[in-house]
Amino acid sequence: MNYETIKLARQGHIAVLSFNRPEAMNALSTQMARELLAALEELEQDDDVFAAVLTAEGDRAFCVGADLKERKNMSKEEMKKQRALFVRAFSAVAMFPKPLVAAVNGFALGGGCEFALGCDFIVASENASFGLPEVGLAIIPGGGGTQLLPRIIGRNKAKELIFTGRRISAAEAYRLGLVNYVVPPAELMPKTMEIMAEIVKNGPIALRQAKRAINLGVELDLNTAFALEAECYNVCLATEDRDEGLRAFNEKRKPVYKNR
Repeated sequence: MNYETIKLARQGHIAVLSFNRPEAMNALSTQMARELLAALEELEQDDDVFAAVLTAEGDRAFCVGADLKERKNMSKEEMKKQRALFVRAFSAVAMFPKPLVAAVNGFALGGGCEFALGCDFIVASENASFGLPEVGLAIIPGGGGTQLLPRIIGRNKAKELIFTGRRISAAEAYRLGLVNYVVPPAELMPKTMEIMAEIVKNGPIALRQAKRAINLGVELDLNTAFALEAECYNVCLATEDRDEGLRAFNEKRKPVYKNR
């Protein structure tokens, strides 16, 4: 599929998915939400893609949230339909079954911050900034921010940031545990791809099952979580990739995984 507001590239087993509206600071439009959904579905179905990066074109912004210029002339009914589409897009990022890492440069505000929060972890450039300013527009974060941020940095600090709408720097985001790495802007993609290379050398089915076990298990009681982990482990046990991993270990060579 050809995309206009999204760029999609593949480097081996790594996909790089980029917001591509730099002239609008990568604000989320109706078209971009639709294309993001289509691109994520394409990557989910592509067995050659083991993991993906979510990033953005341009130096100013990762994404500044909803395109309020587009929304300005919408009727209430049109806004409700767009809102439903946006919820699907945020959910598709958060529920993407393969490892998905955000590489953030510039502003990640509102929905842009929520897209980053929905990824498995964040690599940020030194000029990145994060914020959920929705209360200043008399609404609340609606792309998962009220649920994801407390789970990542703790309830009370999340309340402070959401209630004030305050922006924080990449350095503060790192101190809070919101991002995993902060690097100079020129090193953002090289560092991210270095991490991705470490990820995709591993079994793709195992990566998906590990993500599933972590994401679902973290909210369960420990006994139920152990049962979930055992279920996810057993999925891996029955795969050809698991057999290849054992063979490669015993033959002292790198495994060649085929996602089956």
